[in-house]
Amino acid sequence: MGLPRTLQNLNTYVNGADYRGIIGEFEQPKLSEATSDWRGGGMPGAVKIRQGLNPMEATLTFGGHETGLVRLFARDDTRIRLVCAYQAKSGSTPQAVDIFLRGSFNEIDFGKDKPGEQTEHKYKADLTYYRREVNGTVEVEIDMLNGIYMVGGVDRYAEIMAILAG
Repeated sequence: MGLPRTLQNLNTYVNGADYRGIIGEFEQPKLSEATSDWRGGGMPGAVKIRQGLNPMEATLTFGGHETGLVRLFARDDTRIRLVCAYQAKSGSTPQAVDIFLRGSFNEIDFGKDKPGEQTEHKYKADLTYYRREVNGTVEVEIDMLNGIYMVGGVDRYAEIMAILAG
């Protein structure tokens, strides 16, 4: 029996700039495969056929007004690194989770501003790249542009890329 690991703290880097103390929260990309239904002759029902991966996106919420982030609006190849510390309970060994993203901030929600109150801006990034490392081990790496689809050290797209390379 154990307790779940929860996020104890995080930091974010965007194109190498440190946003410690400014990052508020993030919504991680949803990883999902695109599928379609197939029911052939003689089959009593449909089955799901894999059609590749669905697009990925992430949302980051920052406190205050950050001109450097606003200037990245609709700019391709923005690099984002989330450095996270997860821990089951006080005194247990923390787990390092690094999330590397590449894409474009294609939506900025400036929200509501009120004098004297905290301001939050949300940046939605459409992603072309995702890598998740846990304690230095790559668990998932997806590079849509370069045909990389690794999960648990297994390249699930290697055979397809070998065929395409001729």
